[in-house]
Amino acid sequence: MTSLLSVSNLRVGFGHDPAKNEIVKGVSFDLAAGETMAIVGESGSGKSVTALSINRLVDFGGGKIIGGSIKLTRVDGSVLDITEAKEPVLEKIRGSEIGMIFQEPMTSLNPVLSIGTQIEESFRLHRGLTGRQATAAAKDALDRVRIPDATRRLNYAPNQLSGGMLQRVMIATALACNPRLLIADEPTTALDVTVQAQIMALLGELKRETGMAMIFITHDIGLVAGIADQIMVMQAGQAVEQGALSEVLDRPQHPYTQHLLSAVPHFESGRAARADFSRKEKETPALDVDGLVVRFKVKGSMFSRAQGSVHAVENVGFDLMPGETLAIVGESGSGKSTTARAILGLVKPTRGRFATHKGSITDATDPATQMVFQNPYASLNPRLRIDSILAEPVIAAGGRVTNETREKMKALLKRVGLPEDSLERYPHQFSGGQRQRLCIARALMLNPSVVVLDEAVSALDVSVQAKVLELLVDLQKEYGLAYLFVSHDMAVVERIAHRIAVLYAGQIVEIGNAASVLSNPQHSYTKRLISAVPSIDRRNQHFEIDTRQVPSLVRPPGFEPPEAQWREFGPDHRARAEA
Repeated sequence: MTSLLSVSNLRVGFGHDPAKNEIVKGVSFDLAAGETMAIVGESGSGKSVTALSINRLVDFGGGKIIGGSIKLTRVDGSVLDITEAKEPVLEKIRGSEIGMIFQEPMTSLNPVLSIGTQIEESFRLHRGLTGRQATAAAKDALDRVRIPDATRRLNYAPNQLSGGMLQRVMIATALACNPRLLIADEPTTALDVTVQAQIMALLGELKRETGMAMIFITHDIGLVAGIADQIMVMQAGQAVEQGALSEVLDRPQHPYTQHLLSAVPHFESGRAARADFSRKEKETPALDVDGLVVRFKVKGSMFSRAQGSVHAVENVGFDLMPGETLAIVGESGSGKSTTARAILGLVKPTRGRFATHKGSITDATDPATQMVFQNPYASLNPRLRIDSILAEPVIAAGGRVTNETREKMKALLKRVGLPEDSLERYPHQFSGGQRQRLCIARALMLNPSVVVLDEAVSALDVSVQAKVLELLVDLQKEYGLAYLFVSHDMAVVERIAHRIAVLYAGQIVEIGNAASVLSNPQHSYTKRLISAVPSIDRRNQHFEIDTRQVPSLVRPPGFEPPEAQWREFGPDHRARAEA
């Protein structure tokens, strides 16, 4: 089969002397039209640099191709060596022949320009369309990626759309000029499992429609199991194993590939759920939440009366025992993070009661509840040393940094697997996994009874993720911690949760024992969540485009939802009755 793209002995370096700072070291592969290749590996393996080199975007990030060739077969049959091409030629290729979807749409889209303006730019640059023609083409592009009410949404700013919608906008922009090669760099990492499934279904359908080739970069091997034809595993800038997908997944030869596959959390429909906790009669909950309601007023203009409210969280209630993990799962906008932030005092609830066994929670500095955020680098002040960062909760709670405090810092660092000299270092001197360990240590400085973990491992590579999950389980057993674990990754939830609460449109629709909920889901939304989970074992699964929309959470003034009716499915499993 004739290669659309042929990469031979690619070498890329950075800095003043790129040859001495090689990041990609002799990578080679061929890709035919209509074929999908997955590039997998951990952070720093060189997979994104390899992708950015294909359209020479690496030039704008301080990188330089110092060896090898990248040959693209063009529409007219001519072959272009991209490593030797001049910038005017590359500008014509980018977008028109090679499209790219980046990992984080909010940093890839201009926040002050409308969605329509940004999509139209591709049509203006590469197809010479102007005025109404460009607008019509942009509207068609949004229709193509199944964004409803496309005409109205052309005028939206990026902050007015959800993460899943924004990623669809990025896909629409990348596919605007029907590129023959699409590079997708971690396009679904930050998305919930149902939205992720829809993006994968959409990419698969567009690939069948257009016959484009695709390079899919990810650290989630289970995600590409249902879409890739071949796979290349990268470590330390080198391709350590590559071949047909089934060959690599079923018979991995390189130790690093074997290590990656063993670290991937396989979803086992509840069979791998934890069974190391049992509730004791008359035990006081570490956290008790009752009738939690969070609403945000909606106004037409600055001086107008409220036109209604966003019912972000509606009558949510649960209890959490010492030593227990309750996972809150649901898609973007379901209310799971708002629930967590309300419990921590970071969002003011409209009504409801929540308390720990140490008393009622009053504000965000309550020592009984602490939080570990999703992005460890963003939640650590880059200007402070680690000793100052670990001292923050103590000072915020009205305490002073004493010799005893410093000894506790050292003990916690040792407990989370970091050396004592970490206290004199800064956040940028640690890896992603180490930074998350620092966040965990900071959360434990005040001896909390409840730790809220908001997508705390979703940004980590699979092998690092596995180690952090293991650490969390060990700390829970050692200190009797109660975890409120907010996540969209069902395979991770299965490994750490004792109980699961499923949120949909601001309400709990199913709650109960993790093994029971995952193996025998009763609510239609829970079933949809579980069916969308990708894994190596589901490589023949093909997702269908789902046209159903999440109901609007905006309600008119004075609206109160009807009281929920529940059905029991065992001693610790119940689901909301559906109409």
